[in-house]
Amino acid sequence: MPTYYVKLLKKQKIANDTMAFHWEKPEGFEFIAGQYCKVTLVDPHKTDDQGNERAFSLVHAPYEKDVETATRMSDSAFKQVLKNMPEGTEVKFGEPHGDFTLHQDEAKPAVFIIGGIGITPVRSMIAQATHDQLPHKMILLYSNNTPADAPFMDDLRGYADENPHFTFVPVMTEAKSGEWNGESGLIDAEMLKRHVSDVNVPIYYLSGPPDMVQDMRQMLVDSGVHEDYIKTEEFSGY
Repeated sequence: MPTYYVKLLKKQKIANDTMAFHWEKPEGFEFIAGQYCKVTLVDPHKTDDQGNERAFSLVHAPYEKDVETATRMSDSAFKQVLKNMPEGTEVKFGEPHGDFTLHQDEAKPAVFIIGGIGITPVRSMIAQATHDQLPHKMILLYSNNTPADAPFMDDLRGYADENPHFTFVPVMTEAKSGEWNGESGLIDAEMLKRHVSDVNVPIYYLSGPPDMVQDMRQMLVDSGVHEDYIKTEEFSGY
């Protein structure tokens, strides 16, 4: 399997306890929107029993010029090395993998039910579909505690403005009165049916914390959705 050495171009805080990292795209690095790759630190100055490698979804779409990853930060040695990494530092990227990618059948809508940092592969899919002017109807229900916890909100609003086939539904579970006037509370069958006219037609994409993914899968099954129409990606151990 090929290994790519890539340089850090820049890093930035994009939400509460959340950072994005922009990497130089290596020659020959090809992927499908929604895929992930393993990132390995090279001779880090600190390590722990969780090791020097993590899998990250690729946030940027294939058409974009650099490669972006994003993560919730933690006290792990890996995340602390990443947080303090100087621009120009090299890490190793593995070959992209994964089938959490947009389906081919243009007649079937895509409904994304996403929690928090689980947005990373979905931002890539929606960006690429918008760039390619795909006819897929796409609806994103994107759950976060508060607006300050939600990465890529501006990007997603921009795609909704640009793409007539994409509907963006941000959902806040803990927003204080007066700071949010959109959908609030936990995503449930009632909320889904407000935005999806026939819940049995779409392909569903679930991504986020494992408990949320499992709850949303059960909610869909209870609503009559066939399990073959549900794709999942769990984000654990941020």
